[in-house]
Amino acid sequence: MHAEEAMALSEENGFREWLAWGRFNHGWALAEQGQLEQGVAEMEAGVAGFRRLSGVPWQQYTIALLAQGYARMGRKEEALEMLNEALAHIERSGERVDQAEMLRLKGELLLMRDGGATEEAEHSFRAGIEVARAQEAKWWELRTTSSLARLLAKDGRRDEAHKM
Repeated sequence: MHAEEAMALSEENGFREWLAWGRFNHGWALAEQGQLEQGVAEMEAGVAGFRRLSGVPWQQYTIALLAQGYARMGRKEEALEMLNEALAHIERSGERVDQAEMLRLKGELLLMRDGGATEEAEHSFRAGIEVARAQEAKWWELRTTSSLARLLAKDGRRDEAHKM
């Protein structure tokens, strides 16, 4: 795995930031392959490394991905709290990169936590679409629009979902 090689080289050469990135990405890959416990633990180690460095670019997005791992492990409240903190940081700092995807993840987490939170989730999806359009971030717009369309269809609003 490339992440393992990056970690070994970073450890060897004292590249603390790249070591943290290697740990995070290796953990993320493990989590995506279904090894949630080990993957989330490595993602946590990566995020802790970022914090020891006083932060790195895109750190808020890594926290959002970690929150997604927590939710998949059943730690939904903790995941939502982490994601809300990351979004609050974005508002304070103005670092809006990946904000649209984070709003999409928030909508998905709200639905995972409470299937009846459709209004809250819809609001989060629509806010994500607005951000993506303002940034001309087509990939995030497509992902968020797809999440909203699924929600609308499930909610019996098929015509509106189809228009999306």
